[in-house]
Amino acid sequence: MSASVTVPAVTVIVPTYNERDNVAELVARTAAALEGLDAEILFVDDSSDGTMDEIGRVAASAPIPVRGIHREHNTGGLGGAVVRGLSEAAHDVCIVMDGDLQHPPELLPTLLARFGTGDADVVAASRYIGGGDTAGLGTSVRLGVSKAATAVTKAMFLRRLWRSTDPMTGFFLVDRSRLDVGTLRPEGFKILLEILVRGGSAGPLRIAEVPMEFGARRHGTSKASLRQGAMFLAHLARLRFGKMGLFAMIGGLGAVANIGIMWALTHLGMDYVLAAMIGAVVTIAGNFVLQELFVFRDERADASRLWVRFAASASFNGIEAALRIPVMALMVESWHISAVVATAISLVVAFFARFLFHALVVYAPRRRRADAAEEPPVDTAAIRVLKAIDAEAMRPGEL
Repeated sequence: MSASVTVPAVTVIVPTYNERDNVAELVARTAAALEGLDAEILFVDDSSDGTMDEIGRVAASAPIPVRGIHREHNTGGLGGAVVRGLSEAAHDVCIVMDGDLQHPPELLPTLLARFGTGDADVVAASRYIGGGDTAGLGTSVRLGVSKAATAVTKAMFLRRLWRSTDPMTGFFLVDRSRLDVGTLRPEGFKILLEILVRGGSAGPLRIAEVPMEFGARRHGTSKASLRQGAMFLAHLARLRFGKMGLFAMIGGLGAVANIGIMWALTHLGMDYVLAAMIGAVVTIAGNFVLQELFVFRDERADASRLWVRFAASASFNGIEAALRIPVMALMVESWHISAVVATAISLVVAFFARFLFHALVVYAPRRRRADAAEEPPVDTAAIRVLKAIDAEAMRPGEL
């Protein structure tokens, strides 16, 4: 490293999930790369294979401090583990790397040196700049999926990500003092994307990159799956459009399904009113499942039990449909417009009522309901509705 570069104290955060066989080598190579520096390794572990026991064994003779935190519940997946590590790190300069040895520890001094020049808050190890290598991705399919996901992500966040060639990398340095860690709401793997999109505590983060040769996996298996892909797409929508936007997307899918069911049934000779009722029942159930998985995922723990949530959601949607279908019929009979067009108009009009009911009632924390009688009189229902609209519709996309 150049003598003019200041090398800060650093915490290396390693989220692990059944990575026991990698711990000893990772610690040895990381300690060697950081020799002579004020550094620690912090494992945040979600394993069930004895990884924590191996961390304790290796820590006893490691040349630098090694700590481990075991999470009983892997809230937020790998991204949630990283956020926990950022909260618990001994130093503000933190480097995040995977525990599978695909991220070469030998690159740590390069990340620190680049940060030490003083013009970046985040330094990412990129597979896609000169000197980088994607061989560790393995198959051409994985490489294609990675590049496609990167392209879509950059297109959705042009202002925040235009300087980043690899916003999906899991190997990066971040200055914790520039973050408001409490605002991070990660889902799944792509924590750097979350950090870059939400920005720092004082505005957008400055990003720099260094090339990385992405290594082959030594032990364990890839955590990527179709479920993780679906979670990523949902989280991407939530980041870009906010919770109300994601709710609208799911509602839009339900509307398309509703219209498709109605179209099919009416073409089979069924009366359009009965067809609309069947379409409503099917989409009410489907929308509830998607809302549980992707929109109100974080609120489920504090809300009422599942059957209560479903009953409340289905009842409201049923009442809404019972009111909406006669209005739709009125438009068809009185205004002489297409039944399909009338259905689409009525679904759009009903959207805001459904969102507010779900945000304020179905997924309201039980504690908030219990304390409602003690709220100051000035906090009226109208004010709470306005606050909910502001909080849900305006977070956290690139607005």
